[in-house]
Formats: sequence, structure tokens, C-alpha cells
Amino acid sequence: MPFTTNGGIRLHWEEQGEGPPILLIMGHRLSSAMWYAAKAGLGDRHRLIWFDNQGSGKSGARRRTSIAEMTSDAIAVLDAAGVDKAHIYGVSMGGGIALELGARYPQRARSLILGCTKAKTSNGPPKSKWKVSVVYRLLPLISLFLKPAKFNDGYGDKAPGDQIARDKAMVANDPFSLTGVIAQSHAIIDYAITPEDVMAIMLPALVLHGTQDLAVPYADGEALSKMLPNARLVTFEGIGHNYFIGAGDRANAEVARFIQAVEEAA
Repeated sequence: MPFTTNGGIRLHWEEQGEGPPILLIMGHRLSSAMWYAAKAGLGDRHRLIWFDNQGSGKSGARRRTSIAEMTSDAIAVLDAAGVDKAHIYGVSMGGGIALELGARYPQRARSLILGCTKAKTSNGPPKSKWKVSVVYRLLPLISLFLKPAKFNDGYGDKAPGDQIARDKAMVANDPFSLTGVIAQSHAIIDYAITPEDVMAIMLPALVLHGTQDLAVPYADGEALSKMLPNARLVTFEGIGHNYFIGAGDRANAEVARFIQAVEEAA
């Protein structure tokens, strides 16, 4: 079971397959085990590399962290795998990490694949509103314990019921560190990237978003795709935040098609 370290934190990572390398970066709270649908759909034609973000799965946790620090974790995993450049595929918080990687380490990316995420161009609530700030910082944690009733519990009206049931069962058994998840939450709130930095990213980019996303509104995905100079938006009608489950086969096909085009153009 491979491990590497970054800044004193042990990071669990694994890989499978051969072909163009793809680094998979999961979102808030969840471990890399939740990439199971992408592993099944993309692993036969690509070298997939995945890791547990600090605070999730088998990785260690920091009491405080940042998106920049988690981005350096991703670079450490690429180094451990001996990969100079990979297609960087991130979802939700992982999409923010992928976007940061594209902005700060463009030489390590062949392309960006950004799922159910946004370009967060402001950080946190007004500092003068202390009470609002406390609630704002707790929202990501509160969301861990809430089950939205809308849109098939947030998966989307068109998401298959059997896939929803399987995913819920996996999430329920997915290990995480509460300390680490709190640190992730603070990192999300404190993070911001400037529109100028996003518009300077010249990498080929694929933006994937469901129209019934309750966590990151579809309009944010549209805005991100317009901000990036070389991006294409793929829309999943009637699908929620976990589009990689609700639209699994189609999502994998879109990613594979995109990567093939990037590789052929290189």
C-alpha cells in the first residue's frame, strides 16, 4: 500500500492501469475510494492515480490546512508516482484543488477536468459580521449530517436508484478524521482565486456539471467554463452534485473523449 509524505503528513495513494496518466482528486470529506465509478469506467485505457486527501481515508490530518497545501499534496503524489505531467481530474473541493494546480503548477498538468466545482473568487464572510462568520464556517460541517430531500437526495431526478443506493452505502462506510474534515472546511472557506489567475490558465479544460446540483449551483459551472480560455462545458440534465455517480457512464465517456483529443493534439 503506497504512501508518501508532504509537510510531515502521510498521504495514502494508489494507481492502476496503463496509458495517459490521470490524477484523481476527490472532494470534501470523502476518500479516494469514492472514485469507484471512474476507476471502473476509465481504468482500462488510462493510468489512474488517486490519493486520499489529508483528513480522509488512510491519510493523515492537519488541524489547519489550505487549498494551496492540499495542492502541494497532489504534487507530492505525482512525484511519488514518477509522473511529470498528468491530466488533473478533480470534483467539488477536489476541483478547486485541480484549478489551483493548473494556476500554480501548469507545467505538471496536461489538462484540467473540473467537476461540480467553481472558481471561488472571494473568501469567507465579511469579517465584521462575527456571528455570521461562525455560522458560515459551520455550514460545511452541518451539511455532512443533512440529507437533502430534493432531487433524489441531491443525486438528481435522473440518477439511477440502484446507483444512488450503492453510493450512499459506500459514503456511510467511508472513513474520515473529524479534525481533518474541519480543517478541509476552513480551507474551502478561506480560499480564493482571482479571475485574472483563472483566465491565465491556458490548459485544455473540461467542465462537468449537473443542472440539479444543490451544493455548487449549475450557474457556477457555466461561469467557470466561460472564465477559462480553453474550456468546454458538459451539462448533465436532471443530475445533482455527484454527477460522476448519477451520470457515471456518460461522464466517463466525456472524460475519455476529452483526454483522447488532448493527447492527439499534443
